[in-house]
Amino acid sequence: MKQEFDVVVVGGGMVGAAVACGLGNSKLKVAVIESQVPEAFSAEQPHDLRVSALSIASRNILETVGAWQGVSAKRFCPFRRMRVWEKAGDTTFNSDDIKAPELGYIVENRVTQLALLERLADFENISLMMPQTIEHIHYDGHAGEVVLADGRTLHAGLLVAADGGQSRVRQAVGLGVTGWDYQQHALVVYVETAYPQQDITWQRFVSSGPQAFLPLTGNYGSIVWYQSPDEVRRLKALPLEDLKSELLAAFPDCLGDIKRVLGVASFPLKRQHAQNYVKQGVALVGDAAHMINPLAGQGVNIGLLDAAALAEVLIDAQRRGKGVGDLEVLRRYETLRRTENLKMMTVMDLFYQSFSNDILPLKLIRNIGLGLAQRLTPVRNKVMKAAMGLEGKLPKLARGVSLSTN
Repeated sequence: MKQEFDVVVVGGGMVGAAVACGLGNSKLKVAVIESQVPEAFSAEQPHDLRVSALSIASRNILETVGAWQGVSAKRFCPFRRMRVWEKAGDTTFNSDDIKAPELGYIVENRVTQLALLERLADFENISLMMPQTIEHIHYDGHAGEVVLADGRTLHAGLLVAADGGQSRVRQAVGLGVTGWDYQQHALVVYVETAYPQQDITWQRFVSSGPQAFLPLTGNYGSIVWYQSPDEVRRLKALPLEDLKSELLAAFPDCLGDIKRVLGVASFPLKRQHAQNYVKQGVALVGDAAHMINPLAGQGVNIGLLDAAALAEVLIDAQRRGKGVGDLEVLRRYETLRRTENLKMMTVMDLFYQSFSNDILPLKLIRNIGLGLAQRLTPVRNKVMKAAMGLEGKLPKLARGVSLSTN
């Protein structure tokens, strides 16, 4: 059985679901295919290990498509301060300085995904196929077809790859990538802290790599420790009490006491960027298009900006009577996002490389830089606005402008 759709989104994670929500209530017929059903949320559950620092722009996107209510009804932790420092340089960013209530929000990935998937149910033009397994992806150079395990074939005017860094869609249509490994892993540790809920996220730089703290609701937090792969494997294998002792010995006093280590995970640091985001009948979004150093937590945020930009371009094309899979239409999306993403990736690489060593001239430069950022208000405010996702040319959804009425 063959079904016709204007848009088929492969991947119902945060970015793929955001694309579909952005197309909600439009004249486009949309399918979303997701292989895994996320666990239902309960306030009694411990926090998930996978969390993201959502920017103000990301909140605007979620709010404008009607999904933020689903986040706020579950749980999230706003932060109002960011601190970055090493031995001789220190700077703190405060939302009060730019008269903003928050700088961002620490949200479990599952909470964001659930909120978006729940919102999808409100749109008559969207079909959510979950859980559903893909057997084959066919692409003839003009349009794509997805063959599902249940025997259905979905024909797509536009095939959207939102299926992660190892994207099957990207591989099936022959879009190449460039990238490299950073030779470091990140250890993520979920802890119960002696401090009550914090409103600060911080990052300290030491010779072995960054150390970071992300606040969660209540007396909980997420610690991220960048280390060599061998050291991360050693730390991950420790009994939880021994890992707690290692954390207390290595991390700064502002972490406070750790009551319990509740969970541990790790992942390698990798950069990857698609050589092209689009071809006739195909568009890449999120990790399928780019994987960025997680140093400043911008991976999900730039993915949501991809989703907002693509939805805007597609709805505009439909209104002008253009095919949503036309290469001319899709190149507009690529123009909007690829250069912006490359700039963010390059900045994160420069930041990572300059702070991940003990070379004396670089230490002096970065300490001076942190000191200047602390003393020069315009510099500090610009950095804050960039972290909030409010710099550069933003899609309508990121500015809080609905696509259905404008």
